[in-house]
Amino acid sequence: MTETIDWTPKARAILGAATELFYAHGIHAVGVEAVAERAGVTKKTLYDRFGSKERLVVAYLTERDRQWRVYLEERLAAAGDDPAARLAVIFDAAADWTAERGGKGCVMINAHAEISDPAHPAYPVIVGQKRWMLELFRVIADDAGAEDPAAVAGDLMLLHEGTLVTAGMGVIMDPFAAGRIAALARLARA
Repeated sequence: MTETIDWTPKARAILGAATELFYAHGIHAVGVEAVAERAGVTKKTLYDRFGSKERLVVAYLTERDRQWRVYLEERLAAAGDDPAARLAVIFDAAADWTAERGGKGCVMINAHAEISDPAHPAYPVIVGQKRWMLELFRVIADDAGAEDPAAVAGDLMLLHEGTLVTAGMGVIMDPFAAGRIAALARLARA
């Protein structure tokens, strides 16, 4: 089997079905039979395209990461160079993304709850997405003139991740707005 997935229409249908089912029910709870059925293909076709459920999970997480980065980078570009505006846009983008794509939380956080073994092929995708976010916060802190950009970035990351986890639980009214306010206050103290 080759390392590159041949993105035929059936492969895209499989990924679409997996995306819907994995997000709604969890990665471990959804078998390849359910994905194949939802995609309108046979299990053989699924395995011909992806080789294994693990590879399908990697493709699912990689695609969600790619979509999030494009979504966020478009909004960051529109925000301009002001670090506070860029920070605010991250929280606003996360709120919009959640409203558009479902309130079951962050795909990467959810996946990490099921896949915490560093040897799993999806683990680097999960951790890589969070490292990318941490670096984005570090750049914002650095641009804001923070004395210790790494420490500020860690605080901003914790606020952002806490917001993502809390969203949809109903324990904090408008967690994205609350997270944005707290993050901007932290950046101002940088």
